[in-house]
Amino acid sequence: MKRLLTALCLAWMTSAQAIPEAASALAPDWTVLGQGEMRWFGLRLYSAELWSSRARFDAEQPFALRITYARRFEGKRLSSASIDEMRRIGYQDAVQLARWQQTMNRVFPDVAEGDVLTGVYLPERGAAFYLGPRLLAEVEDAEFARAFFGIWLDPRTREPGLRQQLLGQGK
Repeated sequence: MKRLLTALCLAWMTSAQAIPEAASALAPDWTVLGQGEMRWFGLRLYSAELWSSRARFDAEQPFALRITYARRFEGKRLSSASIDEMRRIGYQDAVQLARWQQTMNRVFPDVAEGDVLTGVYLPERGAAFYLGPRLLAEVEDAEFARAFFGIWLDPRTREPGLRQQLLGQGK
């Protein structure tokens, strides 16, 4: 029984700290809308959670995407894959994509198994990125933020099943 209580307390503390404290000031009562895993040929790459202060996803309100990595990735590989996905969902301006890739190369660190990156969508402003509780950077570019979070949330995403799970619409 003591073990169960300890596990429940740890789970509660972990979920309570899931959104960086600075981001929690943007909206009260953050909660997980949905969660899922990204796999590639059966290999688990990461798990993702979509957080909001609303009961339903609203792209015009702050939200957070929390990614817990299951393996090591170089920051530049994360940036490159992000650009590929932005291009795939419809962003084609080569100059703009190159600028966004430079930004992500500067912001995204190398990650290891268990590292947590959180991206917070700031409507009409851009995005803030955290590694654990530490702010990595704020990107003041609303179009970049829409494109970046569109990788997971745009209806044209490569992973529609994961999108449905994040939005709380699927298993």
